[in-house]
Amino acid sequence: KCQFRLNTIENLQFAGINIQGKESVSKLGILDAGKIASVFLLKQDMPLNFRLNRDVKNPNANPAALSRLDWILMIDDTEMVSGVTNEKLNVAANGGVATMPLDFNINLKEAFAGKSKDSILNLIFALSGKNNRPSRITLKAKPYIQIGTASIPYPGYINIKKDFTSGI
Repeated sequence: KCQFRLNTIENLQFAGINIQGKESVSKLGILDAGKIASVFLLKQDMPLNFRLNRDVKNPNANPAALSRLDWILMIDDTEMVSGVTNEKLNVAANGGVATMPLDFNINLKEAFAGKSKDSILNLIFALSGKNNRPSRITLKAKPYIQIGTASIPYPGYINIKKDFTSGI
């Protein structure tokens, strides 16, 4: 009966450039703006890296332990990447909250093949938390709960959603 939510995005980088808290290319320095322009002009890989912090709240009277998490990351209803985290997370009883960070490395060139440069930039700067255009992140999560020595999977995936816009 644990509850899940997406909290924050940290360490947001596009093509090795720190985008965290920036609202547009014009808010970057000239060298960084030039590097982003060259990525699009030369049709290079477009690496997007960030940490997504996910909170787990335990309303139960007993502590909870997550032993594994299968996940699928979707941005604006487009599947970006999937994986498994085997990091154990202990959550205290009676409303205890623990944060599990998940690090993502996505090549937007592959994920957004056929999309315009403006679409990709709008996504990046919406994730930075300063753009007025929201991006919807969904983390489909299948937690495994540790009970004794057994790891019991949740039946199916839980959809954890959040819109990232200015003010975050």
